[in-house]
Amino acid sequence: MPDGRTIAGRYRLLEPLGAGSVRRGLDELERRDVVVRELRVPPELIDSATREARMAALVRHASIARVLDVPLEAGRPWVIAEFVRGTSLEQAVRSRGPLPVAQAARMGVCVLAALRAAHAAGVVHGRLDPGKVLLTWTGRAVLAGFGVPSLSVRPSSDLWSLAATLHFAVEGRPPGQVPAEGADPLRSLVRAMLHPSGSPSVEVVADTLQRLALDQPLDRLVAALGPLPPAEVAGIGLDVLAQLQSLGGVHGAVQPGSVFVDGEGRARLVAPLRSGTLPDYTAPEGAQSREADLWSLGATLFTAVEGRPPAPGAPLARAGTLARVLFRLLSGNPADRPSVDELRRDLRAVAGVRR
Repeated sequence: MPDGRTIAGRYRLLEPLGAGSVRRGLDELERRDVVVRELRVPPELIDSATREARMAALVRHASIARVLDVPLEAGRPWVIAEFVRGTSLEQAVRSRGPLPVAQAARMGVCVLAALRAAHAAGVVHGRLDPGKVLLTWTGRAVLAGFGVPSLSVRPSSDLWSLAATLHFAVEGRPPGQVPAEGADPLRSLVRAMLHPSGSPSVEVVADTLQRLALDQPLDRLVAALGPLPPAEVAGIGLDVLAQLQSLGGVHGAVQPGSVFVDGEGRARLVAPLRSGTLPDYTAPEGAQSREADLWSLGATLFTAVEGRPPAPGAPLARAGTLARVLFRLLSGNPADRPSVDELRRDLRAVAGVRR
């Protein structure tokens, strides 16, 4: 039921929005819908809560439900925020089930961008959960709930909450004793972000989410399309090899889930979420080295062209002229693997010198 009161002479209180003190309101000056929340804090915290809310009002980002005003009414602070039309992530998942990985990743891209903009301005959200992520009809995700005291939490807590929210998006439940299921890159990212030792860097999280939102991980591409043509696989190998060289060190986690392919067939190797590869893509010598990265690259290309990981005695039925390159890459003796220059030359020949 409409409240009927007016805050600061312009914000008329209308019906509640869920539980708590949040209501839809009408800004009678601008003639627009707004979200109105009373900040219910002890008297001694009113000044600090008001300052924090007004700091949040300075943050501008397309994926943030903006704080528009922080008026005082009868000595109590109120937060007036942008009204965003859409469905909360919590409602969407509970009514329709978990999101597809690409949609969840797109949501994550939006929310992480919102958090980075807020953190750059010295503002921590502190209360991120699926109920505060709004999925709009245009496909954009918007983070609401800024302006409420963040209980002195640090930016790293927002990243943990983002991981928990992503977990809910793809699993339909919050994280608990049972980890996110499956080995796809998004679930691997979520596990890494929730790890007790701490999340990967914000840059790695952002890059991985961006790749998942726009491009296909190689393992998912092969699962959807079947084995890829040798020339296309060689082109992917050239792209990954160039990125391994640019590292100037050891990657340590080359595998199909860390190789993303765009709509034009270009491949990109993302930074490892945590050091170490899956067993099928771990070099026989175990120790991480540049030679081991090349073995892992060979195993990755084997999977792309054959549709399955390499195994002792496994035939190369589809590899064609790429077979000779893979035999050398997958040698158990690191000294017998090709040099980077030899590998580039051989891959270019298989790819038809198209790169």
